[in-house]
Amino acid sequence: MCRPGDHAVIPNDAYGGTYRLFSKVAGPWGVDHTPADVTDPAAVAAAIIPGRTKLVWIETPTNPLLNIADIAALAGVAHAAGALLVVDSTFASPYLQQPIALGADIVVHSTTKYLGGHSDVIGGALVATDAALVQQLRFHQNAMGAIAGPFDSWLVLRGIKTLGVRMDRHCANARAIVDVLINHPSVVQVMWPGLAMHPGHEVAKRQMRDFGGMISFRVSGGEEHAVAVCGRTKVFTLGESLGGVESLIEHPGRMTHASAAGSPLEVPSDLIRLSVGIETLEDLVADLEQALA
Repeated sequence: MCRPGDHAVIPNDAYGGTYRLFSKVAGPWGVDHTPADVTDPAAVAAAIIPGRTKLVWIETPTNPLLNIADIAALAGVAHAAGALLVVDSTFASPYLQQPIALGADIVVHSTTKYLGGHSDVIGGALVATDAALVQQLRFHQNAMGAIAGPFDSWLVLRGIKTLGVRMDRHCANARAIVDVLINHPSVVQVMWPGLAMHPGHEVAKRQMRDFGGMISFRVSGGEEHAVAVCGRTKVFTLGESLGGVESLIEHPGRMTHASAAGSPLEVPSDLIRLSVGIETLEDLVADLEQALA
């Protein structure tokens, strides 16, 4: 989608792999990028370079800080500059959020996550409705060999059959766990768009069916305490992925976002990220309480 000399705007709290793609892969080929606060349409507009910006790439909710971008507003900003709006909607899944209906040009999903739902697939999907854009994407997919295997594809189709049921349980468990975390003495901040105090709560209410199964929180005691908590859980498995039926816990600064260390996208060292699964809620709560003790 971009050629040497082109420019992209990306979130200033983007997923570490996305940052690595733009900084280490696209950058050396002459495609520049500018991190911007995607919760602020004016900040995104200010980051656009007239005549050069071809993509505005956003995540919502963002990984791992769970900020919310107003898709409709940013579609207007991008299109006014002649750029495409690309939305990574992995954290929401198509069940909770449909960016195309809000003006996005391309939607990105990791099918490894909620769409597959069982941590047994590696894959991704691009969704677009413009016929010429779809043809261009299909050509590049074929030319570069980014084709899912038949069994992986079957597993994703199997997972989609239960997507709605799973997402409802992910969201319900997450809501209950947030209620526990915000009252825990070792927790200093909870990030989940379903909280009324979350700065993106009203936007999330407009564009999402529910608020998702991903939670991030910061703990007292700094990085050492955060790492210790991640190592003490028994029901939550220490792992980098997300969106499966099983609950996962990770330390983003050392794991998923290690590649952003020392950059403007570096995440707090006391941050913990949860992918809340569909297990019995009481087991999940008890596990977190003993790990935080």
